[in-house]
Amino acid sequence: MDKLKHFISQSFIGGVLVIAPIVILLLALRWAMHSVQALIAPLTDPLERITGAPSLVIDVAVIALILIACFMVGTLVATRAGLWIQNFVDAHLARFAPGYKLIRDIIQQMFGTNSNSPFTRGEVAVVQLYGSHIPSRATAIITSRHSNGWFTVFVPTGPNPTSGFVYHLPADCVEPRPDIKLDAAFKSIISCGAGSAELGIINVNQPITSQ
Repeated sequence: MDKLKHFISQSFIGGVLVIAPIVILLLALRWAMHSVQALIAPLTDPLERITGAPSLVIDVAVIALILIACFMVGTLVATRAGLWIQNFVDAHLARFAPGYKLIRDIIQQMFGTNSNSPFTRGEVAVVQLYGSHIPSRATAIITSRHSNGWFTVFVPTGPNPTSGFVYHLPADCVEPRPDIKLDAAFKSIISCGAGSAELGIINVNQPITSQ
């Protein structure tokens, strides 16, 4: 009887572990689809009334047109004239919409369009937030290097690495780790530290010091 109970419980838990991620993914896709449909509704509704085509066909066509427009705009701003137009538009939008510049800078940092973006360079570091004499450490991203040798680092929080804290630390509290790739560090953060040993986050040969 005990073996039967164990078999049933293990089978049930195993099934949940397999099905739950699929269900969550489908729910996320459904939410994303509804969000996109709501955003493009001002374009799709008139086209659907005029053409009488199925809504799915209209949605796909509008999304394709938006992607083509993004490609064309990206190609245009790569030219000298397009760059001038972009700077002109940015200057005027920043004047009348104060939050525009902040949103633009955040998007450029996140998607790596800025050559100075830490997400492009991917400088992973292990930092000691409370001083070099305290053995505790945290995974961080170097966002700035100062002329006096100090570092500014971003310490992501798990399991959501897009949120975190900014610290300004002296050089003896920051250990740059160019051997650790940014995506591998993010995977460890998302999994709340799982896989840190395999990445070698902590140097096992480094002695632990304390006062």
